[in-house]
Amino acid sequence: MIVTILRHGEAGPAAADRERRLTSRGVTDIERAAPVLVAACRSRALALPQRVLHSPWERTRATAQIVAQHLQVEARPLDALAPGATSLQVDEALALQESEAEAPAQHCLLVSHQPLVSQLADHYLGEPGLAPGLSPGALLTLSLHCVAPGCGSLQFWALPPAYEVAR
Repeated sequence: MIVTILRHGEAGPAAADRERRLTSRGVTDIERAAPVLVAACRSRALALPQRVLHSPWERTRATAQIVAQHLQVEARPLDALAPGATSLQVDEALALQESEAEAPAQHCLLVSHQPLVSQLADHYLGEPGLAPGLSPGALLTLSLHCVAPGCGSLQFWALPPAYEVAR
């Protein structure tokens, strides 16, 4: 399975943290990220994301919607991607998603928050520091042998604003 981890775009202030909306810069960054993700996958002969899952918070929902529209797939909320969740909760939720799906996804895009996005990268790679920290709008793509700690290998990453693909 291929997993892309995407940190939500830059968000502005709001009365409640869960209601923070993307700034214009956040929207612009994610609109740039989507075609970069597609091009990077195609150049590596990787499947494009067929499933887009996001934290139920507003800024991740908006981020996921932009990318999902570009990919022409549906974006769905997943509580395991909300702030305070753990990597193991994400593993369990992904396993459940796959078992309930008509067909397993070859590539799943996860949109969440710090520190979970960096924790997931470290979790799947098996040790901290093998991937760059993810700023708002940054993404990284992993190939997973299975959804478990240490079972992934880094394929590429891209950071805003330039989104130059590295690896």
